[in-house]
Amino acid sequence: MKYRRLGRTGLYVSEICLGAMTFAESATGIWGAIGAVRQDGVDAMVGRALAAGVNFIDTADVYSAGQSERMVGQALRNLGVKRSDVVIATKVYGDMGKGPNDRGASRGHIMDGVKASLDRMGLDYIDLFQIHANDPITPVEETLRALDDLVSQGLVRYIGCSNWAAWKMMKAHGISDRTGYARFETVQAYYSIAGRDLERDIVPMLEDQQMGLMVWSPLAGGLLSGKFGPESEGPEGSRRATFDFPPVQRDRAWACVEAMRAIGEARGVSVARIALAYVLSRPFVTTVIIGAKTVEQLDDNLAAADIVLTPEELARLDAVSKLPPEYPGWMLDRQGGARVPGPFKG
Repeated sequence: MKYRRLGRTGLYVSEICLGAMTFAESATGIWGAIGAVRQDGVDAMVGRALAAGVNFIDTADVYSAGQSERMVGQALRNLGVKRSDVVIATKVYGDMGKGPNDRGASRGHIMDGVKASLDRMGLDYIDLFQIHANDPITPVEETLRALDDLVSQGLVRYIGCSNWAAWKMMKAHGISDRTGYARFETVQAYYSIAGRDLERDIVPMLEDQQMGLMVWSPLAGGLLSGKFGPESEGPEGSRRATFDFPPVQRDRAWACVEAMRAIGEARGVSVARIALAYVLSRPFVTTVIIGAKTVEQLDDNLAAADIVLTPEELARLDAVSKLPPEYPGWMLDRQGGARVPGPFKG
């Protein structure tokens, strides 16, 4: 397992992060479709991940209405994990009640949310506390001030956001630079070989601002596992059958799967490992979040960390998954493509 720096901080996290969205004793609706791994299974997965060198676990208050957070905390206690040996990330924003203020990124909901998350997990502090979604109502200044207070109080060590637009993250950085508030060090975002939209605006911003990228759904909700295709709807009871998310352009996905299958067969590994290895190869990726329903599935995903794709394999995968041209990108390349670092060549 390799470890990468979390944004601009001095904290290092494993390049594979254990996602806890499938953890639930009982779940209904979309959470039931995503998974319902019981406590003994959670203990087994957390133990296996830690043994493989994973030191990063990501959850959220909204996952199965708090059950995921409770089970993560219980697993750490059951396994006797030293608190400083694991980096715990969770998120706040989603609906946690029926009241009008039981959601969002307001100061009130953030303050209520962090206390509830700490209680559920049985922890004294959260390593990375993330705003789970874009709040179009709450001013960014209010959100950042609340998060800064949590950092000052020692309840939270670092802050991040999830599913924000590049312009809004830059606005947040400007506010933090001006006020001295804690700065977003990470963004958690969707990225996969079949969904490279992030590369248009967000990746250049991340590289410029030295933000860490936590990738969610690197297998596109299982669509890139190799078990789906134009002639196959996947295994019975699969997540995609009842929760078709995230949206993926199917023809592009099948072309990617075909290319990855050929590489996987030549190496004797699964399509899923190749899909994960591709995402891990991107220099702007800090960590890839993997969620599993079984230890066997977890083991296969963890093994992706051992795969180093050759330049030829990467070139083949880059070509089949290349983003279509989009303005202003094609004009920026046309007009500024010759302006590259280094000595001027007349």
